[in-house]
Amino acid sequence: MSEGLVSTPVVIDTNIVLDIWVYQDLATPSLLEALEQGTVQWLATPPMREELLRVLDYPHIAQRRNRDGVTAQEVLAQFDRWVNIHATAPKAPYVCKDEDDQKFIDLAVAQQATLISKDKEVLRMKNRLARLGVAVWPVWSPPA
Repeated sequence: MSEGLVSTPVVIDTNIVLDIWVYQDLATPSLLEALEQGTVQWLATPPMREELLRVLDYPHIAQRRNRDGVTAQEVLAQFDRWVNIHATAPKAPYVCKDEDDQKFIDLAVAQQATLISKDKEVLRMKNRLARLGVAVWPVWSPPA
């Protein structure tokens, strides 16, 4: 990271992690570049890693990984390389209808981090989370 460059804290939803390292989604290279350059600091908790490990073995995801020659261990190695692990955050004032997404919201609120998620339930909370200082983006967009 360049001298004096401020790193933006981000919480990245599991689906976005899959988009980067399993699906190579065309919307994700700028986020990967930001991680590599240190312009974003990826925050996560142990339960987020556990969720990724579990999801990597879902049949449709394992099929895609196998087709493209990507192992679950390779994806986890990328997670471990780039993430800054934090303790599980306390429950945020707003609760998501999708219980699996709450841990991402809680950490983003606790750390005042940008939440990158394309989950419909999380996106519906965008305005409420903004009141708590949390921006929610479906894809990474570098600050202007």
